[in-house]
Amino acid sequence: MTKKSYLTLAFLLLKSARPRQWVKNLALFAALVFSGFLLYDPADAPAYFWTVSLATLTFTLVTSAIYITNDIIDREADAQHPFKNKRPIASGALPVSLAKMAVVVLLVVAGVFALQFSLFFKLLILLYVLLQVAYSKILKHVPILDVASIALGFLIRIYAGSVVVDLHMSVWFLLTVISASLFLAVGKRQSERTLLLGNPELSVGSTRKILKRYSERLLDQYTSMFATATWLTYAIFTFQNQVIVPQSEFATLFQFLPKTLHTQKWLMLSVPFVIFGVMRYLQLIYEKNEGESPERVLFNDKPLLTTILLFGLSVVFILYLLG
Repeated sequence: MTKKSYLTLAFLLLKSARPRQWVKNLALFAALVFSGFLLYDPADAPAYFWTVSLATLTFTLVTSAIYITNDIIDREADAQHPFKNKRPIASGALPVSLAKMAVVVLLVVAGVFALQFSLFFKLLILLYVLLQVAYSKILKHVPILDVASIALGFLIRIYAGSVVVDLHMSVWFLLTVISASLFLAVGKRQSERTLLLGNPELSVGSTRKILKRYSERLLDQYTSMFATATWLTYAIFTFQNQVIVPQSEFATLFQFLPKTLHTQKWLMLSVPFVIFGVMRYLQLIYEKNEGESPERVLFNDKPLLTTILLFGLSVVFILYLLG
């Protein structure tokens, strides 16, 4: 094989690992950011940021291996999908034998990294793998459980990022994560259904049988319910959240404010960004039918991407500069 051929195969492997999906693993940083300890550097251990970064890399390797494995298992069904048929394995461009080898390598490297962490982190990794196996074999064919398993996957990520630095999480924050992940999952089903209805060559359920079990009216109800739950649970979380002042030379802006403005509720200023983000995603689902791939929407829709960036900046400013 020529050097160009090796580079082509490497690119196809990378594409099969779903780089766009890696953004989901940033959820491991959620507890660290909202706890106020993002910049914390304990004397007897690595800085929390680098610890969670290694944990995120470990999770990324595992999820990449799972994506490739799913493509191997679903290659025949994906070949009939209007978009998935272009995936390297489904199209036949990437040999199955090479894909299997890549899965083994990814899991071995992830296992080596996981040795650096506690038993609880390893158990969460194992739980995530078992969840994905159950999803591929059973859960994705069962209504409600299919979207619930997606939410559980995000919840596992949140806990994984927390246990490696031993941080506590607010119940309302966990409810926000569950609501948001269910909102994205239901939106994905809604867009998949709309996409198939708009293609005369395909019928609902031809590429994903579970779509036959979700009527348009039912998905509308689910979408509305979880959209409301997302911003509302986050609003309650920000209202109850206790801001921790980190040990930082920048965390002194409160001294310039009058006592009237000294409050633990500043994080509520980030709520409008969440509300706008939810509304924008709803618009993309119903008007542009672009929710079929949430991570693609995130990178391609400028208003939504801008909103997320502003949300992140507002949270960092409030917790680490204003605190």
